[in-house]
Amino acid sequence: MLRTIDLRGRVLTPTDLSAAVPRAAAARDEAFATAARIVHDVADRGETALREQAERFDGVTGHDIRVPQAHLDEALADLDLDVRRALEEAISRVRRASEAQVPPPVVTEIAPGARVEQRWRPVQRVGVYVPGGKAVYPSSVVMNVVPAHVAGVAEVALASPPQRDHGGRVHPVILAAARLLDVTEVYAMGGAGAIGAYAYGVDAIGLAPVDVISGPGNNFVALAKRVVAGRVGTDSEAGATEILIVADDSAQPRWVAADLVSQAEHDEQAAAVLVTASEELARAVAVEVETLAARTAHGHRVAQALAGPQSAIVLVDDLATATSFSNAYAPEHLELHLREPRVDDFVNAGAVFVGDHSPVSLGDYLAGSNHVLPTGGQARYAAGLSASTFLRPQQVIEYDRDALAQVQHDIVALSTAEALPAHGAAVTTRFDAAVAP
Repeated sequence: MLRTIDLRGRVLTPTDLSAAVPRAAAARDEAFATAARIVHDVADRGETALREQAERFDGVTGHDIRVPQAHLDEALADLDLDVRRALEEAISRVRRASEAQVPPPVVTEIAPGARVEQRWRPVQRVGVYVPGGKAVYPSSVVMNVVPAHVAGVAEVALASPPQRDHGGRVHPVILAAARLLDVTEVYAMGGAGAIGAYAYGVDAIGLAPVDVISGPGNNFVALAKRVVAGRVGTDSEAGATEILIVADDSAQPRWVAADLVSQAEHDEQAAAVLVTASEELARAVAVEVETLAARTAHGHRVAQALAGPQSAIVLVDDLATATSFSNAYAPEHLELHLREPRVDDFVNAGAVFVGDHSPVSLGDYLAGSNHVLPTGGQARYAAGLSASTFLRPQQVIEYDRDALAQVQHDIVALSTAEALPAHGAAVTTRFDAAVAP
């Protein structure tokens, strides 16, 4: 089920390492073209396009795209109490962690009378996307809405696919989570069409365009964000999930296998990778994966994900090579099952889970960290969702007359060098004797 790739005894470049376990590039290329068509259809035809897409992709017709408040209230009233308690605890933990992500304003005194203030301003309006295909993700409501609220966003809209099994409504647990967080603007729309609707707005259903779109989804959702990038801000392209585990011979094979299986149950395109220098651990994990995959509720989906080219056990010569592999791969989720984990050596990862008792599923729900993370190698340059996703750094510059006078000659010199004399004149005119105060 889970193939083994033996990289031992070879001199490997970063390119070799990143190519050893390929991502599904062809599938993403095809998804981009499809996502672009869907987004532009919504931009052109609005509600009509959304309804046609709901019928085609979700098997739903005649539903309320803009969710009535009564649906939200009913969902919260009917929510299982254990689930409600768990969501409330997740909200509390994510809020505490998110509050630490908001930088305080800082004023720098460049010189007497010369001040530059760095402050962070929230965007006005955010569109949150919550998946609703193979699984239901009320946890994603928490992970998106709480950081937006902490950042100070005034308007938060939420979209999730209509569910045929629930009469075209958004899944009730997602509605309940939204209601817990006082989100009242909710739409039953899914996939790339929802991203297009957020970017362009749909007047017929009262949906105004947003400033930033956030939230995980399949390849079509992730690549629809790329289609609308530039028109609106987006978080990272959180596509099919990935887990990479770096482990030595001190790791518990069953625990490693359980973590690989847990991520594989998300989607057939999920990537599950173990990198180790221990051949014994590799063999033991392979056996445990077979056993656990056969027992899990979504065994067929897990088997497909683990058998795909995106999943593997990778044997390397030593921990240094395992570290290099991880940094070249840049996983969404990185687990370190090591005697002496050197976390600072692992520079490219969406989130790092350290030790035997920090599984990715902890981060999915109740660690306090955010589970919306960059996939497909984007962790090399992109960050996971946080309060900063919804904040814009803004500089406020304030100089008095004496402070400007101190730099006027330098400004003139540079503006002359750049052949922009009016720039210099904008300063020198303030010191013209005829008009000086």
